[in-house]
Amino acid sequence: MSVPTTVNPVITDAVTQANVKVVAEAPAMAMGSLYQTAAHSTGLMFENSVTAQNNQNILAQAATTQGVMQIYSIDTISDAIAVVQMLNAS
Repeated sequence: MSVPTTVNPVITDAVTQANVKVVAEAPAMAMGSLYQTAAHSTGLMFENSVTAQNNQNILAQAATTQGVMQIYSIDTISDAIAVVQMLNAS
């Protein structure tokens, strides 16, 4: 069996105070971690929102370009049909 040794009361008081300090800081650290996680998640949400909006704008521009190309090609198509009909008539 070990021989009991006496410890200076100043040392035990310092250890007790340090333990109390760690226990007292735990809720604040937990809330800080929670707020940091929430802020990070919100940042990712906005980043994904911006990316989705950018993709929608690209799709809208591509659809507009296709529509304009079809509008401008109507005369060309009708001319080609007329030429084919004239060639088939002769």
